[in-house]
Amino acid sequence: MAVIAVIDYDMGNLHSVCKALEKAGATPKVTSSAKDLERAMAIVLPGVGAFDPAMQNLRSRGLIEPIKNVVASGKPFLGICLGMQILFESSEEGVENGLGIIKGKVRRFRAESEIRIPHMGWNQLEITQPRSLLWEHLPPQPWVYFVHSFYVDPIEKKVNAATVTHGSQTVTAAIAYDNVTAVQFHPEKSSNVGLQILSNFVSQVREKVAV
Repeated sequence: MAVIAVIDYDMGNLHSVCKALEKAGATPKVTSSAKDLERAMAIVLPGVGAFDPAMQNLRSRGLIEPIKNVVASGKPFLGICLGMQILFESSEEGVENGLGIIKGKVRRFRAESEIRIPHMGWNQLEITQPRSLLWEHLPPQPWVYFVHSFYVDPIEKKVNAATVTHGSQTVTAAIAYDNVTAVQFHPEKSSNVGLQILSNFVSQVREKVAV
């Protein structure tokens, strides 16, 4: 079984993420220990809430440098929702610096008369990296579940793995490059599609370990 560390920093309910990872064939280990991150086969950074408290909580637990180190080591890494946003340098939501693992900024949706903010509910992905292992065994435009008012804006657009359109705004919905994957939506709330995405990630972890 693939042992995957799920980082606990008091930003959201980890139970549904862990249950989904178990269904995907992994053994999740909820932790706030840097040593556990070093020992795990892969890392998942979930999150629900605001940017600044997330960074403050990571800092208070001494997890900022350990997270950067495990990403730099090449270990498979998956960020989910807020866990994707804090990979970036900064956010319009707050004043704290992000992890800076991905160059770019987190931005707020522009107000439009025809849309609601937060962007909440089911929406279709437009896959921009069709060969990414993240999308194996999925339909061309899968439906996934979103809850967010902010979106990531990477400087290097080539890292985009999928986009989503809300009103007239098309924004990054997923990122994939090297060992880093991150999604703005909630795979643990996205039914069979979300479970397949997590299963694809677990398969990548197993392949990495087997090499």
